[in-house]
Parts: sequence; C-alpha cells; structure tokens
Amino acid sequence: MSARTTGPARADLVADAALALLAERGMRGLTHRAVDETAGLPQGSTSNVARTRQALLELAVRRLAQREAEVLALDELPDPRGGLDALVGGLALATHRALTRNRELTLARYELALEATRRPELRAYFDATGAVFRDQLRALVVALGSASPERHVLSLAAWADGLMFSCVAGSFNAEVPGPDEVRAGLRELLDGILGRNGLELRGPVGDHEA
Repeated sequence: MSARTTGPARADLVADAALALLAERGMRGLTHRAVDETAGLPQGSTSNVARTRQALLELAVRRLAQREAEVLALDELPDPRGGLDALVGGLALATHRALTRNRELTLARYELALEATRRPELRAYFDATGAVFRDQLRALVVALGSASPERHVLSLAAWADGLMFSCVAGSFNAEVPGPDEVRAGLRELLDGILGRNGLELRGPVGDHEA
C-alpha cells in the first residue's frame, strides 16, 4: 500500500502492522519505529496516527476486534432454530479458523490481553470490544434453550480460549485439531451444557412437534 495513504486506511495499515509485530515479537517488539518499518511507512507516520503507546495499543485492539469479527463471522452462523447440528458446524468452523488462518491474530490477542492486566485503561478498552462477541454468543445460547446463559457463555468462551491457547501457544501447538475434531468437542460441550433443552434443537424445528 502506498505511503501516501491517509485517514482510516492509514490507521488500518498501522494497526495491522502492530498486530503482526505483537504476534512475531511480543509486546517488547511493539514500537512506533518498528510499526513504521513493518508497514513500509516513512519514519514518524505511526506517531501521527497514534501518538502514545496507549493510543497505539487501543488502535491495535480495535483493529483486532474488526478482523476477528470478519474471520469468525458470527453474524453468518445458521439460525439456531434450524437445528443444533448446523449451528455446531458453524461455531466449529469459526473456532477452527482461529487456529489456522487466524493464528497470527490469536497470538496478538493473547499479548494484548496480558498487557491489559497491567494497564487498567487498556483493560476497559479491551473488555468493551470483547463484550460484542459475548453478547452474540449469549444470544445463541439463549436461542438454544440455555437456562443459565451467563454461565454457559463463560463455559463456551473458556473452552474456545483454552483450545486456542493450547494449540497456538501451548503444548499442543504441533497438534492442531481438524474441523471434525473441533466439531466433536464443541458438540460434547453443548450436549453437556444444554441437556434436554438441547435435544429439542438437534434437527430442524419443523421435524418436531410444537
């Protein structure tokens, strides 16, 4: 992209470079100069977009949320009323994307999450962007018949985060599960969470009595 790029496009370029650096070098490798170099921009360009380190981190968090939303595509998941099998397949696909083509973003997210534990101002910003995902997940488990949506959202998020960390940065980094394995694990979890409520959604709604 040309160094003459300005406005939102320049901000996205800077943010994408910041995320790439976080995944490759960690938090210590994230500097304004390094972002300029990675983005192929003249020295000082990143400072014009995000003058402070806090501003650069916030820009990275905002861009991370945008890019993860595109990859996970939760708004494109099948309608829960269409059956649990279809929904499990959609959720499993989104999770598998985070383990494969979204791996760099997943690493960057863990770096930012850890940094947020040390920066209260970033913590609030990070949590606010994550709330959008939690709200979408909550709507899904409610539609599936969850009697305790907040607790079940936590269980699902913990399962997904645990799987992603283990396979991206943990001891299973060389053993990334395939889509079928992810689907099986998710189905087992949802079966345990939903119990009899989930049985009502195993097939299309039209296949069951009202």
